[in-house]
Amino acid sequence: MLNAETILPLLEDTENERTERTISTDAKEKFGQAICAFANDIMNTGKPGYLFIGANNDGSRSGFKYTDDFQKDIGAMRSEGNILPQPVMQVYKVALPDGDIGVVEVQPSKLPPVRFRGRIYIRVGARKAIANDEEERILLER
Repeated sequence: MLNAETILPLLEDTENERTERTISTDAKEKFGQAICAFANDIMNTGKPGYLFIGANNDGSRSGFKYTDDFQKDIGAMRSEGNILPQPVMQVYKVALPDGDIGVVEVQPSKLPPVRFRGRIYIRVGARKAIANDEEERILLER
């Protein structure tokens, strides 16, 4: 679990295969794709992926206010049936002096490939992509 001290270096660094930042607070399609991609861990890092909600592209805070309803909505994505098999994920707030960050921490799946609405998403550097046949094969062989 990240805290105010451990999140700052990740926010200040560039996006990569383990981090994504967004100012969107209700883009469930985008969030589902990101969760799926982190769970697939195509680079086999064995480390969690982080979706930072309330962060601009440069890592600065957008002024987002984290609420109980927001946490419930994002946490419910895990069990709604759109992401299968269900990922291991945590949803929590990191309060910083200049704004809250909603963190969705996703553990690599032990049962890849993970699909969001039937599609396999992966991280290719700083972006999400739909897995091609070879990438799907790599995930299936794990």
